[in-house]
Amino acid sequence: MTAITNLNKQWGIKNQLTFDTTHSGQVIAHINNNHASASIALQGAHLMEWTPTGERPVIWLSPDATQAPGKSIRGGVPICWPWFGAHKTQANFPAHGFARTMPWQVINTTRFSSEETQITLQLDSSNIETKFWPQPTSVECQITIGKTLTITLTTFNKGQSAMTISEALHTYLSVSDVRNIRINGLNGCRYLDKVDGMLARQQVGDITFANEVDRIYIDTEADCAIHDPGLLRRIHIRKTGSESTVVWNPWIEKSTQMGDMGRDGYLNMVCVESANAANHLIAIPAGGKHQLSVSYHLETI
Repeated sequence: MTAITNLNKQWGIKNQLTFDTTHSGQVIAHINNNHASASIALQGAHLMEWTPTGERPVIWLSPDATQAPGKSIRGGVPICWPWFGAHKTQANFPAHGFARTMPWQVINTTRFSSEETQITLQLDSSNIETKFWPQPTSVECQITIGKTLTITLTTFNKGQSAMTISEALHTYLSVSDVRNIRINGLNGCRYLDKVDGMLARQQVGDITFANEVDRIYIDTEADCAIHDPGLLRRIHIRKTGSESTVVWNPWIEKSTQMGDMGRDGYLNMVCVESANAANHLIAIPAGGKHQLSVSYHLETI
């Protein structure tokens, strides 16, 4: 019995959830229910698509995204864990941690009476090189697909001492034209401006885009929304267990250097990331856990 056959036999859900492989060998979970369609790469527990029925895609995936073993995928929802950004002391460790390029295991799938579909994936420290993360740990990503998309990231400290993590759900959201959208909900919040040497600033009004934006909004658990007149919709974002929100668009100069953003791809995406980053490190006691959860839903305007 092949691995894919076994996955479909053990975890597939008739008429809702199936598994297959790409030409590069990546294992993908495909979800189609009455509310939405979605695809999730088991490498990185990486959501690549969420499209509510009758709507345009909400999650942006670069047309030039690489899907290969050990390579991060441009777009979707990369999981930054157990650190956000560069490692504090080891410059040669992977940026944003190792979780997004490692294979995760399916540990549960569920069809709800509401016709929503849920898949839970796990990354355990037994599969992690100790040089990167010596502490006994596991992390689970639970993704629920319906009219609302919900992603919950839970970190379990299985060790005998406390540990500290930073993290983010690095969500790329699809927009008609980033120059014409605005993000509300963060007015008055303080942020660290990564484009300008991490200077501390305060948001005044809605966030708009006319150049590169790379900001860590701190001390905020606020909901926010992307107002997109081109697609006649708002994307509402609600989070818990997160005290930072990262807003990012690389703009043309940086995106052309990346090689996997696609032609003018920066115009059709914006990252609004639910995070614990910068000064918001999460201390998890021995035997404890921490949960970061975010949900997305659409409103027609």
